[in-house]
Amino acid sequence: MNTANAPTLAQLLLDLQARGLERLDAQLLLLHALQRDPRHRAWLLAHDTDSMDAPAMARLETLAGRRLLGEPLAYLTGHKEFFGLNLQVDTRVLVPRPDTETLVDWALTLLHTGGLQALDLGTGSGAIALALKASRPDLQVSAIDFSEAALSVAQANARHLQLDVLFSQGSWLTGVASTFNLIVANPPYIADSDPHLSALTFEPLQALTSGADGLKDLRCIIAQAPAHLYPGGWLLLEHGYDQAPAVCALLLAAGFCAVQSRNDLSNIARCSGGQQPEVPEN
Repeated sequence: MNTANAPTLAQLLLDLQARGLERLDAQLLLLHALQRDPRHRAWLLAHDTDSMDAPAMARLETLAGRRLLGEPLAYLTGHKEFFGLNLQVDTRVLVPRPDTETLVDWALTLLHTGGLQALDLGTGSGAIALALKASRPDLQVSAIDFSEAALSVAQANARHLQLDVLFSQGSWLTGVASTFNLIVANPPYIADSDPHLSALTFEPLQALTSGADGLKDLRCIIAQAPAHLYPGGWLLLEHGYDQAPAVCALLLAAGFCAVQSRNDLSNIARCSGGQQPEVPEN
């Protein structure tokens, strides 16, 4: 569509970048304002001389203003890709991070046989649980979150993706009666007074902070997990960039063996885990 004196898509893209947006963010906001699929970035190049109508321009201006104030792109577009899955997200849940795929990759290397049971604690949008189920359809996956609002998002994602995950409301493993081959969690791990929180004001605080040292929830999970793991089962945890030594020490103190960490995309130790000891032979 060409409208007299209206800026072209190419000009709008340059203007958004001049105002401080990253090029990819600007492209995705343009597509969202035009109500086009976010995968159609090549379409923008092919139609760079087109113009936007007034309603689309108004949508774009609103979106750009919110993004420039720091609101996550995923909240503006309503979705985020994680492990190849298109997840619906909003302010009820944290935005899934690419680094969390490290946890999923590690978990999948440990699941060698069928009929195994896995539990995702603090599932949020359902990202980890749904990625596990999509990758291993034979896996029996359960997921827990304390927030009923977050569970609504996760359940909607499961329906949309047609993945069978059992969701329930609860506080970590309190009240859980089942036993699992694998427990994974990306719990809150930021200290209450951490200065980085000022950049995360749009996301739910209860999903971010965990006591004075950021380890409150990690301690709780590590203490509870042994009673819910089969012999040889694994507990895998995402944690802060500098928390691997503390988390590994907690795992060892709780009786886990084969304690180790995995690095994220920035080569930072982002996940740590341990194995429930096998029952000794008589």
